[in-house]
Amino acid sequence: MIKNILVTGGAGYIGSHVIEILIKKNKNVFIVDNLTTGHKKLINKKAKFFKLNILNTKKLKRIIEKNNIDSIIHLAANLIIGEGERQPKKYYNNNVKGTQSVLDSIKKTKVKNLLFSSTAAVYKEGKYRVTENSKVKPKSVYGKSKLRAENLIKSKCKKLGINYGILRYFNIVGASPSGKYGLINISDHLFKNFSIQILKKKPILRIYGMNYNTPDGSCIRDFIHVLDIAEIHERVLNEVNALNKSVILNCGYNKGISVLQVANEFKKQAKKKVEILKVSKRPGDLGKIIASNIKLKNFIKWKPKFKSLSYMVKSSILWEQKLLK
Repeated sequence: MIKNILVTGGAGYIGSHVIEILIKKNKNVFIVDNLTTGHKKLINKKAKFFKLNILNTKKLKRIIEKNNIDSIIHLAANLIIGEGERQPKKYYNNNVKGTQSVLDSIKKTKVKNLLFSSTAAVYKEGKYRVTENSKVKPKSVYGKSKLRAENLIKSKCKKLGINYGILRYFNIVGASPSGKYGLINISDHLFKNFSIQILKKKPILRIYGMNYNTPDGSCIRDFIHVLDIAEIHERVLNEVNALNKSVILNCGYNKGISVLQVANEFKKQAKKKVEILKVSKRPGDLGKIIASNIKLKNFIKWKPKFKSLSYMVKSSILWEQKLLK
């Protein structure tokens, strides 16, 4: 039975939502976060918090041993595509060396399960709908760092006899209806940027690249609500533990939505004049990619609950409004 769960990066956007579900399921949750991108206001008051860089292997190991941690959800990472292209060393240190440190810290402990947040950015560009067996050939520094971390987890966990779940996220959006958790950092995040703009007097929604090989020329993504992602973590963790099995899973809706469609939905919900500005594409961006989620659905008998574009946009705007208060 899973009892004591450590979440690295638990003061971040995804971590805070995952922890909200784990606490509701009466789990003992421990957070390790150095608060460089995480936020104090996202720390769940019912979890025990340690301010620590995951590269500090000795201290991390002490926390794991002292609190009888049986499962780890490893979310701590840098994840902005553009920043990764500019600062590859930072992404190697935090995403690859950080994962190595987590793996070193669980040797000879009671840890039985490890969940890892990976990304659709590990896949080779050119295939529209990817399965877990599709060719991996990352285009971005970020994607390369995540693939290296995946490979470390696969080899080390096998040696240590630990179950792993590698979750390849597609594009995560939205916020918790509780109003407590959402995306704070202003980053390379479409729904965040659009939500900020929509609340301005003269909103401008920028679309990067309108000459992709897609029906409307803009990028196509598989957007998935953060609450569905959070539920996936809790259920996959239970399943890998119960089956004593390791797995790699795509986390998306198997549904493509273009950036222009998203912009139009924001424009519709803004109920004011909105300018949609088309600018040049960015390095590292894939043209179109969606998740085949058959394996995920079969593994946890999963049905998404928050997949309407309207709801994803609405929850993003409501969160942004709350941050302005």
